[in-house]
Amino acid sequence: MKKIIHILTRKGNNVISIAPQLSVHDALQIMSDKNIGSLVVADDLQYLGIITERDYARKVMLKGKSSAETTVSDIMTTDFPLLIEEDTVEKCMQLMTDNNLRYLPVMKGSSIVGLISIMDVVKETILSQQETISELHQYITGSSY
Repeated sequence: MKKIIHILTRKGNNVISIAPQLSVHDALQIMSDKNIGSLVVADDLQYLGIITERDYARKVMLKGKSSAETTVSDIMTTDFPLLIEEDTVEKCMQLMTDNNLRYLPVMKGSSIVGLISIMDVVKETILSQQETISELHQYITGSSY
């Protein structure tokens, strides 16, 4: 099975991070502008956690809080399991399934080098299956020899 580094190589490892003292409203605006569902929270390049649309819905909206007055640090999730580039896509899928997560940070030492979404995992799985089908087709038809 492919490794997390394959996903990062394909999609890039551009991580959009925000400061923990930013308002939730401003964080949501960034997510909307970038058409993404999560942001990494960091302070001086130190990974602190992730804020997601789910965090907003459950910790601000449903509790009647103001997104303009609530800070990212008040609602961010800090206990995500961490991946490394050498982890398999299978391990990533298992962590996401077991923990009901849509995003996982990828670390290299103490630095975050990427953020994997469930959509990234689905795309990688589809690409891998297409490669297998192509290889089997070439083998069966003898077109690879």
